[in-house]
Amino acid sequence: MKAHDGMYIDGTWRPAAGSGVIEVVNPADEEVIATVPAGTVEDVDAAVRAARAALPAWAATPPAERAARLAALRDVLLARREEIAETVTAELGSPLKLSQTVHAGVPVAVAGSYAELAATYAFEERVGNSTVLHEPVGVVGAITPWNYPLHQIVAKTAPALAAGCTLVVKPAEDTPLVARLFADAVHEAGIPAGVFNLVTGLGPVAGQALAEHPDVDLVSFTGSTAVGRRIGAIATGMVKRVALELGGKSANVILPSADLSRAVNVGVANVMSNSGQTCSAWTRMLVHRDRYEEAVELAAAAAGKYGDRIGPVVNARQRDRVRGYIDKGTAEGARIVAGGPDAPREKGYWVRPTVFADVTPEMTVAQEEIFGPVLSVLRYDDEDDALRIANGTVYGLAGAVWAGDEAEAVAFARRMDTGQVDINGGRFNPLAPFGGYKQSGVGRELGAHGLTEYLQTKSLQF
Repeated sequence: MKAHDGMYIDGTWRPAAGSGVIEVVNPADEEVIATVPAGTVEDVDAAVRAARAALPAWAATPPAERAARLAALRDVLLARREEIAETVTAELGSPLKLSQTVHAGVPVAVAGSYAELAATYAFEERVGNSTVLHEPVGVVGAITPWNYPLHQIVAKTAPALAAGCTLVVKPAEDTPLVARLFADAVHEAGIPAGVFNLVTGLGPVAGQALAEHPDVDLVSFTGSTAVGRRIGAIATGMVKRVALELGGKSANVILPSADLSRAVNVGVANVMSNSGQTCSAWTRMLVHRDRYEEAVELAAAAAGKYGDRIGPVVNARQRDRVRGYIDKGTAEGARIVAGGPDAPREKGYWVRPTVFADVTPEMTVAQEEIFGPVLSVLRYDDEDDALRIANGTVYGLAGAVWAGDEAEAVAFARRMDTGQVDINGGRFNPLAPFGGYKQSGVGRELGAHGLTEYLQTKSLQF
């Protein structure tokens, strides 16, 4: 076990204000692998003051220079990809291959995309007799989750830096080690002192202090809808901006003309990836009643192939939560066709890949975000019924549509109340905006739309 100390504030690792620590546990075997400081209100205040002091110079830095620093950060992340992957595997429990390709790989692409955007974005434009300036919003407080610990930090940090903002990041307490690696990468990339600051700590202490700080101009949060509501209320009371990427209960709609086998297999893979700990996972599979039993058999067979191929969930609380949902599903009349609540191993936070059949739209497992490897398969009668079910939750983050004809799938997707829809297995696009409708959030991440979250506008008339 390694005891880490210090917070990254104003370009250096400095001692924490308090003596509290957070234990980092390997979810696969429940062993404590490290400790990090538990940040206090004083640590947050020091970090915000450093960010505020660094803001004028960084905001005035030419976009081309900001782009160069982001390109350097991308290169450092690429060079340290194996160390990053091994760290994520140790603290999150994800299989090493997933850590290499997704957890370490996607942040490189996102950082690179913002290096290009910073160099090409029109921060000034002429509109009639006005010059419109797109200026940095100021100091950003970024509170990030544990499920994609580095990606979520980069998805907030890179656009903020490209915009000319400075920021303080409070990473999830379950996965702080890769955040510390990122702070080292920022330093190595030559980003000036105070522009990026990192405070590890608990949400109710460090996270709340960051959201409430009067010198934070924008709070960017990714996590549960319940916490997002609290942060939104704090921000509204202080008249500060928020960007919230929250929960999801995404529908995977398989139309009758689709290749059923491919749609089901890809859909199951989507749900099981990262042990189901993905806010945009397609956790509701909608199938026409004429092919429903065939789809259930395919889904059960596909889920049965995962077994040890997925990692554990992040902690004991999450394991118990997921198992509780599985028990509730059976209590409400759903039928388990794969997996179940029983623990597959004695040690570690493992959950069996689980598929429910005979799920109706009003059941808890079809309405609430489980955040584990659990899929619900629902019947529909016709396209209007499928649309009613797909749109019938408080969430609207992502989704999928499958059809034999692409135009048919696109027409259905246009009617879905959700922020992102994959058509016939469309690939992830780091330049496309990501964010939700309804209670799935406010604002967008990634690409040019993600950059605009960190900008404010001023017009000069002459």
